[in-house]
Amino acid sequence: MSALAVPTTTTEHTDRGPLDKHELAAVIARDIPAGAYVNLGIGQPTLVADHLPQGSGVVLHTENGMLNMGPAATGDDIDPDLTNAGKVPVTELPGAAYFHHADSFAMMRGGHLDVCVLGAYQVAASGDLANWHTGAPDAIPAVGGAMDLAIGAKDVLVMMTLFAKDGSSKLVPACTYPLTGVGCVSRVYTDFGVFAVGSSAEGDPGVVSVLETYGASVDELSARMDVELRPL
Repeated sequence: MSALAVPTTTTEHTDRGPLDKHELAAVIARDIPAGAYVNLGIGQPTLVADHLPQGSGVVLHTENGMLNMGPAATGDDIDPDLTNAGKVPVTELPGAAYFHHADSFAMMRGGHLDVCVLGAYQVAASGDLANWHTGAPDAIPAVGGAMDLAIGAKDVLVMMTLFAKDGSSKLVPACTYPLTGVGCVSRVYTDFGVFAVGSSAEGDPGVVSVLETYGASVDELSARMDVELRPL
């Protein structure tokens, strides 16, 4: 499977943005290579399924035991026995297959997935991922299959808002929340921009490469973040 396409220059979309979750899902769907085997994490990442173009050959995997999952089900297409891992009703595409939960995790852990899309609390410039626990005493940890996906998928894409409710950046020099995986994230998709991190970034692993921005320039985002942003 071919790797994610990398643009040659940074595109600043200062005339539109920040993106809403559906617009962001469409951007992620655009970048998923044709024919890839892909897992979409619980929550907003499941929206990516609704934006994959027909004929892309992308095969969606859900950790509760299904391959070739289709978009979310609506109306008469809803079958309460046919859901994704987040218990959202989904459709099935021709050739869909069902299997035991253990077999599903074997696919994840065995390196058989090309891409996974996960949410996150924080992502470090080095590609570290924190998405299962905030560390707060009253927080409810929810790791699910995130650790398996983070180390098993060839490319880990994160879908999240760039800034937390208090205005702090969720793309950070180093994660302060408990880690899900170390150096595992390839690319971060946010409402304000798309960023390459870790080994996918250009040069210094502590520097974040900016692929696109939405509603702000690279300089404007740099002023709000502690990580060093570098245009392509």
